[in-house]
Amino acid sequence: MRRVIVADAEHEADDEINLTPMLDVVFIMLIFFIMVASFVKEAGIDVNRSDVSKPLSPEIQNILIAISENNQIWMDRRLIDPRAVRANIERLHAENPHATVVIQADKLSSNNSLVQVMNASREAGIYNFALAAGEE
Repeated sequence: MRRVIVADAEHEADDEINLTPMLDVVFIMLIFFIMVASFVKEAGIDVNRSDVSKPLSPEIQNILIAISENNQIWMDRRLIDPRAVRANIERLHAENPHATVVIQADKLSSNNSLVQVMNASREAGIYNFALAAGEE
């Protein structure tokens, strides 16, 4: 009787399907798809781009403002008083309404000077400005 029970227990153990390798494969596939999905970035919509090879309006020039290391503000190769920055930006913007203000600040200049120029640009009605970074 004992032999029959032991033999039946061994027979039942052989009949079971081992799911461990299948689960390993499923988890590896899950990790692969998660990793692939994290690298795929979609814009969300398709945009029709124009086939223009040259700029639409080459006469548009940027308004360049430089801030030196001792916080001097330069525009059009002239030293500008900080209180006159807004008036100069308005004058240049009237000449070229689609121009962007490009601020070139020395890395030793103070943030206060940079903020003053940015505020003068906003007060002149130009919200489109860029900060130019120099090479090290």
